[in-house]
Amino acid sequence: MSTCPHVTESHVFDFTAFLRDVCTDMIARLPELKHIELSRVAFSFVRSRKRTSHGTQATLTPMRFEGGASSGIVDGQRLTVDPLRTVDGREVLYLFHAYVPRFLDLSCEEKLVTILHELWHISPQFNGDLRRFPGRNYVHSNSEAAYDRLMLEFAQRWRAQEPNQQLLEVLSLDSARLQERYGRVVGHRIAMPRLVPVG
Repeated sequence: MSTCPHVTESHVFDFTAFLRDVCTDMIARLPELKHIELSRVAFSFVRSRKRTSHGTQATLTPMRFEGGASSGIVDGQRLTVDPLRTVDGREVLYLFHAYVPRFLDLSCEEKLVTILHELWHISPQFNGDLRRFPGRNYVHSNSEAAYDRLMLEFAQRWRAQEPNQQLLEVLSLDSARLQERYGRVVGHRIAMPRLVPVG
C-alpha cells in the first residue's frame, strides 16, 4: 500500500476526508470561493446503484430556503429542513453528496469540474441558500454550458497553481485503481435531509 494521509490503519481510503481536503485547497487558491466556510459543509458519499458513466455524480443540497430563510412554502405548506449539526453543535448549511464509484470513474478533469460545479452553487452570502441567477433557470443561469465552461476555467486555474500533488495523483485514479492502491473506499454517509412542517 502507498502512503496516503487518507488511508487508515485498517487500509481503507477515507473518501469524504479526501474530498474535503480537495475543496479546502481549491478555496485557498481560488478567490471566487473565499466565501465558503467548509466547517459548515458536510460531505457524504452515496453508492451508485449502477456502474455506468451516466447519471448523477454529485449534488449540493442547501439546508435553508431562498435568501437563507429557515422555512419556506412548498406545495402550499410551510416547511423547514430537519437540521444537521457539526460535532461542536453548529448548524450545517450545505450537504455535498458524491456518488461512488460513478464519481471516481470520471477523468481527473471531469472530477475537478464536478466538484467546482457543486461548490459554485453555494450562495455568495453563504447563508444556506443556493447561488441564484436571473431568469427561469436560477440554478445554472440561462446557459448550463456557459456555467460548466466557467468551472473548467476554475479547474485549469487551480491546476496551474501547482496544488498538492498527492491530491492530483488520487484524482487521476479510477475506482478500481484507487482500491488496488489504497484499499476499500469508505466515508461518511449522511441521509438527505427531511422537510418537516413548521410547528
